[in-house]
Amino acid sequence: MKFPQSILAITLALINAPVWSSDNDPIKELTKPKSTVNFGTGYLFNDNARFGQYTGLRNEGPYGIFNIDIVRRNDETGTWLKLLGRNLGLQNRDVRFEHSKQGNWGYFIDYSQTPRYEPFTVNTAVTGIGTADVHVPTSPTSGDPAQLKTERQSIGFGYNKFLPGNLEFQLHFRNEDKDGARLFGRGNRLGAPGPKAVGGFEFIPEPINSTIRQFGASLDYVGKQLQLSGGYYGTMYNNKNSVLNVTGGSDVGGIYAPSAFTPIALAPDNQSHQAFLAGGYSFTPTTRGTFKAAYTRATQTNSFSPTLFSAPGVGANLGGRIDTALLQAGLTARPLAKLSINTNFRFEDRDDKTPVLLYNPMATLLDLNGNSWHGFNNPRSFRTITSKFEASYALPKDFRLIGSIDHDHRDRSGFATNTSHRHRTDEISYRAELRRSLSETITGTIAYILSDRFGSSFLTNTTGTGDPFFNLIAPFNLADRTRDKVRLMANWEPIESLSLQLAIDESRDNYGHRAGSDLGLQKGSARNYSLDATYTFSEAWQATAWFSRNETHIDQTSRNPITDSGFREVWNANLQDIGTSFGLDINGKPTDKLETGANLLYSDFTNKFNQKVILDPQINTVPNISTQYGSLRLYAKYEVRKNLGLRLDYILDHFKTNEWTWNWRYTDGTKLTQDTNQMISFVFLSAFYSWQ
Repeated sequence: MKFPQSILAITLALINAPVWSSDNDPIKELTKPKSTVNFGTGYLFNDNARFGQYTGLRNEGPYGIFNIDIVRRNDETGTWLKLLGRNLGLQNRDVRFEHSKQGNWGYFIDYSQTPRYEPFTVNTAVTGIGTADVHVPTSPTSGDPAQLKTERQSIGFGYNKFLPGNLEFQLHFRNEDKDGARLFGRGNRLGAPGPKAVGGFEFIPEPINSTIRQFGASLDYVGKQLQLSGGYYGTMYNNKNSVLNVTGGSDVGGIYAPSAFTPIALAPDNQSHQAFLAGGYSFTPTTRGTFKAAYTRATQTNSFSPTLFSAPGVGANLGGRIDTALLQAGLTARPLAKLSINTNFRFEDRDDKTPVLLYNPMATLLDLNGNSWHGFNNPRSFRTITSKFEASYALPKDFRLIGSIDHDHRDRSGFATNTSHRHRTDEISYRAELRRSLSETITGTIAYILSDRFGSSFLTNTTGTGDPFFNLIAPFNLADRTRDKVRLMANWEPIESLSLQLAIDESRDNYGHRAGSDLGLQKGSARNYSLDATYTFSEAWQATAWFSRNETHIDQTSRNPITDSGFREVWNANLQDIGTSFGLDINGKPTDKLETGANLLYSDFTNKFNQKVILDPQINTVPNISTQYGSLRLYAKYEVRKNLGLRLDYILDHFKTNEWTWNWRYTDGTKLTQDTNQMISFVFLSAFYSWQ
């Protein structure tokens, strides 16, 4: 899709239209809208893979700068014309045109383009990248560099019309096309042929050629006490590539060899339709209720590819259908001068009506571990009920006490095979909070939150023959857990020009285990610290600074698959994520014509695995991952005359990592790497011209 010519024509027409001058009338200058056009050029020093991942600023060289913000108002008719264009000289451009008559009608048309370049370097001998027909070498082969990229192009339209009776009608539509290729693969267990492992993983880039359409309409009513909004919202997804046909590849492993896995089904077409009604009603000046009701039907009935293996009795398509009913209500009130209450309730029933059928008869055969499976798809229905009650009471000496109770109830369908499962979980949270204005310049808050998650018994994991399976680990979202959390917040203005905000919270988690198992999650913790400061040196100079540190950790225990000798090694890991970030922003006007500013950002993230086996010696320990990111942005803006100026920008961007999980080689010879130390400079000079 090219840049819409109609929008470009509108741009030229508005730019060439007579310019209204207000140099001699300062009152009109304040009431008339101002239009601005910004154009120039920039130069990028050094190639990169991260800085320009979503902008296209990846290769060293010159780039164009072009932005527009055109606003016209017709005083006689009360109509507005607006045209906003951003990054029109780059690949992540967007433009929006609006035409409206205040209090009567309005419409808009917008267009956006967003690239995404794969940040990793791919060297491969695989051919057919970006198409649905891919060829993989039959033996490991070194290849040439290949650039994987996707691009989204979106165009949207919206219309609104005010009707008699305090009604407003709104209509919207958006079409988004996505094209390109991204990382994908096929295969089975890594390793040389043996009784427990065959074949490997081969590089199969996924072709991307899809369209998403979103559309809807609503009718809104705004009254003194009652407000209502009802309407329809729909989505449609169409994938122009239904299957990925692969030739070549390794034939090691017989029926389990990677080359046997072709064709490969890609994301199927699907759609959803929702009807909704939402609103609010003010019963009294201090009591207000809100509600929302919605019903959604999502279907996936795309026909199976005739070239794919089709199990008998499954029909021509999945027959996928999920019906979701949503009911939500809330009430806020102040029954007493010192007492405020807030309560809400939410019910969501996600009913998976997809037929449960035998899609994989081969699953009933013995696998490499001597197990068989049932081959049925697993239904995924969810019923969620959440409720909250909160009360706030003003105490003497500027204290305020807040208490709340939150309840989260979830019912799930499904059965347990090689992953643990339970049908029900409940989580109850209690919060007690105390606030106080310690003085005219400082306020503080301290809160304690206790959460307890529990549920029904875990289902017994079974194979296809009904025999118990060895999985004894409770998944993170289903495990029993108690959490204690403390939160401290303070706002301080020691002097008129300085304000400080401090926030500290710490939580500790303890996890329960499945009966007869010491494996899985053990305990965890999280600490967060943040400090924000704003200082006004003068009317011409302001500065803000912030600092944050986040520490999370979790302990877990597991064990390796059984070896030929019957030994299963138990290991544990103390996983830690530590992040430290700070930033500084300074803006000022040294003179009436000169404005300048600087922005500094730095982040340091470390992932620690601390993995070890129970018995010495320690082998195959997992190294830590550390990533640093820094950015410095400077600008200077000079006003040559009242409506003409120049702007100079400079960006220094640095990315460094020892990330090792993506630096690996597929068994077909494809190698995936990344530049672990990337630094770029980008400088650009532009002019801005404004008129009324």
